[in-house]
Amino acid sequence: MRIGELADATGVSTRSLRYYEEQGLIRSARTPGGWRDFDSSMVERVVMIQHLFAAGVCSATIYELLPCLEAPPEERTGVLEQLLAEQVERLEAKRRDLDRELDILRALRNETALPSHVS
Repeated sequence: MRIGELADATGVSTRSLRYYEEQGLIRSARTPGGWRDFDSSMVERVVMIQHLFAAGVCSATIYELLPCLEAPPEERTGVLEQLLAEQVERLEAKRRDLDRELDILRALRNETALPSHVS
């Protein structure tokens, strides 16, 4: 399938697909005319990449995760679980930071609120 067909099948722009290919996240063969030719298995892979990006995972980590995700369970070495655990911890730390920042802003808002007038 050509890059436009992959873009249509996944809802991902051709620009993003070129970036994914540049980063080694997806692969294509080249036709004699120089066109990219993607295997149909790339549709599922692009969807997985989109999910990982949506979870805040960077392309370098996605590059590490993809072979683990595609390996049969009996061939997995624990690397996948460790990488995913690290990503969960990263997001939990981010959530703790956001909760702390929200608490500070709420306290400041309460301290600086104008007194309400009772009629």
